[in-house]
Amino acid sequence: MTSANTTAPSTSPHRRDGEDYRLSLPNTARSAGIARHFVTSLLTGTPHSGLVEDARLCVTEVVANAHRHTRTSLIRVHVTIGPEQVTVSVADDTPWTAPAPGGPRTGPAQECGRGLLLLEELALAWGADVCGCCTPSHKAVWFTLAADAGVAA
Repeated sequence: MTSANTTAPSTSPHRRDGEDYRLSLPNTARSAGIARHFVTSLLTGTPHSGLVEDARLCVTEVVANAHRHTRTSLIRVHVTIGPEQVTVSVADDTPWTAPAPGGPRTGPAQECGRGLLLLEELALAWGADVCGCCTPSHKAVWFTLAADAGVAA
């Protein structure tokens, strides 16, 4: 698994050999649920249907983080369904709030601060990319899921 980086990636985490789907949402409390239904409908009935629960959990956490921690007007969800994996990115127009996994203060009773730790546990890879040439314009938090991502090596 990879951890977050905030430098511009040399290539997009989205594969070129997959099917791309995009959804733009207003930054409201309902956005996480709508994104969850979007991902569920895309993956159900595909060879990746076994990833539905992990994808639902991860996209909910990332969209909820964008809602909670930014003042972006739009949250953009991009899903690429490839032959062997699924990549989801969630973009907002607040590039200066880089995500970081919760630290030692995150306990079992705490309701917040575990979203990126879930990505670390469930995703094959994940990261955060600040986008925009000389002037950063937005960031995208992305994760890639594959059937064997949660299996220890």
